[in-house]
Amino acid sequence: MSTSLAMNEQLRLGFLTAIHLEHRGHVAGLLVTNKYGRPLEFQCTAPVRPNRTQELLYGPTLVPFLLGELLSKTLLERIGVKPHVVLTDRAEMLDSRPHVSLPVACVTEGEKARGGEGERLRIGKQQFRCHLDFSEDLKAFEKLAKDLATDADLLEPLDRVREALQETMKAAA
Repeated sequence: MSTSLAMNEQLRLGFLTAIHLEHRGHVAGLLVTNKYGRPLEFQCTAPVRPNRTQELLYGPTLVPFLLGELLSKTLLERIGVKPHVVLTDRAEMLDSRPHVSLPVACVTEGEKARGGEGERLRIGKQQFRCHLDFSEDLKAFEKLAKDLATDADLLEPLDRVREALQETMKAAA
């Protein structure tokens, strides 16, 4: 078995997203898969609901703080099977990058992604961008793009994370 193939089989992808639950707050989930999309580990946070004072004091920075620093950082530190890279569909979660050592990229859907800054790259069927201050992450994602099929759908695992969060929160209610 070639070294490249052995490394390919060990490739671990992190899929990070969050949902907002009415009257309960935000909950985030992280799914780590192998390169074929098979789950290796899943973790989720408890719902975090800011109080009115926090909403007033944080203002428009509240959701980026909750998703990017508080919830994402917690999941990425606590996960047992560490991913090589992290992909998200929530632009606020790019704010986790200054607080973790893993490359993080966010899917860009047109110019909808918050801020729109950062270099874009194509991985599979989607375009992603890295945090503006971490352009060196592009190398990790360029390597990932070479290791994955050109028709890879990297949004589908994020759908699974959202569904698992909904199911977990339903069971916990």
